[in-house]
Amino acid sequence: MSLPLLVFAGGCGDGVRWLIMPEQRSIDVRDVSDLPKARIPEIPPPPTVSNPQSEATIRPLSLDEAIRIALENSKVIRVLAGTTAVASGRTIYDPAISNTVIDQEQARFDPTLDVNNAFNRTEQPTAVLDPLDPIGAAIVGSRTDDYDFNLGLSQTTISGGTASLNISDNLARFRPGVFPLDPQNRSSATLSLTQPLLQGAGTGPNLAPIVIARIQTERSYFQFKDSVQELVRGVIDAYWAVVFARTDVWARRQQVEQGKAADERADARLRKGFGSAAEVAQTRLALANFRAGLIGAEANLLQREAALRNILGLPPSDSQQLVPVTPPSRNRLEVNWDEIIKLAEERRPDLIELKLIIEADQQLLLQARNQAQPRVDAVALYRWNGLEGETPSGSHLSTGSGEFTDWTLGVNFSVPLGLRQGRATVRQQELIIDRDRANLDQGLHAAVHDLAGNTRNLAQFYEQYEAFKVAREAARANLEQQSAEFRAGKTIFLNVLQAITNWGDTVSAEAQSLTQYNTELANLERQTGTILETHGIHFYEERFSAVGPFGRLATPRCYPESLPPSPNKSVYLSSPEPAENSFDLQPPAKPESSVP
Repeated sequence: MSLPLLVFAGGCGDGVRWLIMPEQRSIDVRDVSDLPKARIPEIPPPPTVSNPQSEATIRPLSLDEAIRIALENSKVIRVLAGTTAVASGRTIYDPAISNTVIDQEQARFDPTLDVNNAFNRTEQPTAVLDPLDPIGAAIVGSRTDDYDFNLGLSQTTISGGTASLNISDNLARFRPGVFPLDPQNRSSATLSLTQPLLQGAGTGPNLAPIVIARIQTERSYFQFKDSVQELVRGVIDAYWAVVFARTDVWARRQQVEQGKAADERADARLRKGFGSAAEVAQTRLALANFRAGLIGAEANLLQREAALRNILGLPPSDSQQLVPVTPPSRNRLEVNWDEIIKLAEERRPDLIELKLIIEADQQLLLQARNQAQPRVDAVALYRWNGLEGETPSGSHLSTGSGEFTDWTLGVNFSVPLGLRQGRATVRQQELIIDRDRANLDQGLHAAVHDLAGNTRNLAQFYEQYEAFKVAREAARANLEQQSAEFRAGKTIFLNVLQAITNWGDTVSAEAQSLTQYNTELANLERQTGTILETHGIHFYEERFSAVGPFGRLATPRCYPESLPPSPNKSVYLSSPEPAENSFDLQPPAKPESSVP
């Protein structure tokens, strides 16, 4: 019978009362001020197109250094998501946390020690007929004082059996009356073994939970590695996005400068009577559009810089402006198709995880097949019994060594007729393996398509880069020619405005195609699962001391605490100049502001 929880309460004037713990009939929500506080860092307002904070000092940043900063700030792994970075859900602590499950599963085979002590007094009243009064009765009683001691040591074996040693001792005294032995001491020592022969037998099924725990730790490691790979890829993507955005801002600014010069020239021509109001209106419209394009480019640059800061683990703003100094690679990569497929099959963490899932499935199938068998257990027991005590005459009486013994040998059998549940579990697990093999095949299928997309993108972006490079040179020549023709009165100003627009667009397009090509190089490494190795990134196990199997009285043991990535090796070229200068950014000559 269970009793309700009672709370004792007392107070002045109202006596003593017993209260039952009340039911929870409302939702209690604490004030937010009572919750733990998060440390708020001191961060200045972020830069905007209206307030660019030009007083910030320039900090040259190479791509190798950017990756290194991101790895140093990677307790929580971030991944790039458009123009921001978000938490991947993985931390450096996950593999170490998963690793603790192995010891939890291995603990099943640790010996168990039980020690029980009890002092007892038993005194029961009994009604008896009164010998002196045939119709009377009396209440009498007997008292027994005893001490019980039980010690048990048991262990589950890896073959599924249970071995145990039990020692018991009982010392008793009886009052009142005369007894054959008083006090008497009854003792026994028992050895027993139960060994399954079918269900529950074998090292494979019994060690399967430990094997599965090890596989889950491997899964956690490769899940973490997959997120770190995406972190590195995201840093590279964000870095080249900033390089492109800075180049685009330069091109749009040059368009504004060209537009200003054209507007000043058109206004001067109008004042001297050589131009027209239509020409001035046209140049001012073009200048306004160029300025709007520059604002959009500057806003995009701020967004891209913010995304880079976010994925690096830096605040959204500080006293420094990050300026990329690693120029993009112009070397064309020749893709070995068969080699990259082989690398992806071996190295991609998501495919490795699918393989580990199948290994765990096979261990579960091993357990399911074992549980689908009848229960047949061999049991054995041997017990030594002893008794000693003091006779009424005061002499000591005891049994001899090994004089009284018990033993048991037997086989126990139990089976649900049909074994329906066990066999259904086996079928289910076999189907799960088939499903997960299909998922592995699909994973490789998707990986091959990803690699095909990478290969196409690499070819496209590089071909576009070469085409836009030629187009930029042609656009520059066209701009200079159209300006000269307009000054000579051989063409309309609309052609000059179009030439300015075309030149700025080709500068931007060339930078975009080359930075996309470099981003796609990182994507290819990501899809083959080799991006960490190519950047010299490894994982090292940080350890900490904690209580081990022998408790706090023993020396603390060292266990895995975290798995942070090591600093990357330098693999990129660096330059003392901003990365966009590698595009040979030379502004074209401005239209003459003097009147012809």
